[in-house]
Amino acid sequence: MSFVSSVEVPVPSVMGLLEERERAARQRVEVLQAELREAEAAWERFVITRQTVAEVLAEPPAGEEASPAGVAGERSARVAGAGPGSVVPVWREGLDPGALAPDYQRLVEVLAGSGEKMDCRQLAAALGLEPVPAKVEGVRSKVKRLAARGWLVEERPGMFSVLAGRAGGS
Repeated sequence: MSFVSSVEVPVPSVMGLLEERERAARQRVEVLQAELREAEAAWERFVITRQTVAEVLAEPPAGEEASPAGVAGERSARVAGAGPGSVVPVWREGLDPGALAPDYQRLVEVLAGSGEKMDCRQLAAALGLEPVPAKVEGVRSKVKRLAARGWLVEERPGMFSVLAGRAGGS
């Protein structure tokens, strides 16, 4: 006579499996966020380096006269040649949106023209972009950068507006 022993095999709970996967996903996100922070820091160093080299190359060679603006130690408030890929300058008195790359100028103009706070989805739609996640995230990245550099204010998470005097003629 043969006896089949019935041994209970523990079955993991569905919630336990989900918690494990959630934990693994959260750890992956943390690793990717750390990598992103490192990549952004490296990118910003390259941008600053490129700007510094461009400034040095734009200066007159030693022994030549500098322009009157250079002699006075003043810099033009408008950055010539701002275009796609340009760095967003920190806002300062007298600097107008013309110093920004065209995409950033449009964001400031849309917000200034609306006179209201807008979220990134509304901004994407106002720019004529499809409000799909990829486009909205592109807008979010730009408005966050504008806010970090003083052009916009994020009055509450995700809601942006232009500060008075930062939109050119406003």
